[in-house]
Amino acid sequence: MKKQEKVQFVIDTLNKIYPEIPIPLDHKDPYTLLIAVLLSAQSTDVRVNQITPLLFEVADNPYDMVKLTVEEIREIIKPVGLSPMKSKGIHGLSEILIEKHGGQVPVSFEDLEALPAVGHKTASVVMSQAFNIPAFPVDTHIHRLMYRWGFSNGKNVVQTEKDAKRLFPKDLWNKLHLQIIWYGREYSPASGWDLERDIITRTIGRKSEIEAYFKKKNKTKKTLKR
Repeated sequence: MKKQEKVQFVIDTLNKIYPEIPIPLDHKDPYTLLIAVLLSAQSTDVRVNQITPLLFEVADNPYDMVKLTVEEIREIIKPVGLSPMKSKGIHGLSEILIEKHGGQVPVSFEDLEALPAVGHKTASVVMSQAFNIPAFPVDTHIHRLMYRWGFSNGKNVVQTEKDAKRLFPKDLWNKLHLQIIWYGREYSPASGWDLERDIITRTIGRKSEIEAYFKKKNKTKKTLKR
C-alpha cells in the first residue's frame, strides 16, 4: 500500500468504528473546556470528569473563579495531580481573561498560549473542540499510533503534529484526532496491546513494531511454558 492509500485506510476504518465521536472531557462552554483540558495534564479524563463538577459547582466562569484563593482551588482539584501548578494556572488565567479578554476565552492560538499553564496542546484542543477551528492536538495515543502506523518518526510531539497535518485533510482534523484517541485507548494501547484486535496496525503498521510485538509475545509464551 502506498502512503496515501494507508492514510485513506485509516480514515475509512475510523469512520466505520466511530461515525460519531464524543468529546472525552465534560464541559458546557469554552471556559469550562479550557479548565478541564488544563486539569487533564498527566491525569485521566475519567478522573477529571469526576472533579470538574465539584469545581464548577463553586465556580464555572472566570469571575467566580478569581473569588476563590489558589489554596481553595487546589483543595478541590487535588485528586487530579499537579494541583499546586494547576491551581495557580487556573486562578492566573481567570484573572487575565477578565483583564484582557472581557471574561471570554480568546479565539486565538497566540492569546491562548499566553495564558498561564496553557501550552500548545491545550490551546489546540480548545480551538478544535470549543470553536471548531481546525487543529490537531497530539496526545500520547496519537503520538504512539502515528509511529506504529509509520506516519511519523516518533521523535517528538511537534514533529508528530506536523506529520499529521501534512498527511490528513484539514477538514478532517477535528474529528480525526478524537477518533485516533478513542482507537488508541480501545484497540491499540501502550500496554495490553492485542494486535488481533488492532486492524489498522495489523494492516498498515510499521514492520518493526509488528515484529517487536510478535517477538515479545513469543518470549512470553516461552516463559509461561517453563
